[in-house]
Amino acid sequence: MVPDIQKYNIIGLRELREHINTYIGRVAKGKRFIIVRRSKPVFTIGPADQDASRWEPVVDFTKLRKGGITIDDLLNRL
Repeated sequence: MVPDIQKYNIIGLRELREHINTYIGRVAKGKRFIIVRRSKPVFTIGPADQDASRWEPVVDFTKLRKGGITIDDLLNRL
């Protein structure tokens, strides 16, 4: 399946690496990018599917102890 090129901006892989935080912000705002290396498309990036029914939390890492937990405790939480 070929993406609709008009909905994407084209940037180089080096540009993405050097300014990753800028592009994360742009993707969060709905922008899509085709990443090229040596003038050939390598991959695309775009916003994650916002359909909440598709996302399911596995582990809430914000509730784990700061010093860490044992692997057994982690596995029990799953």
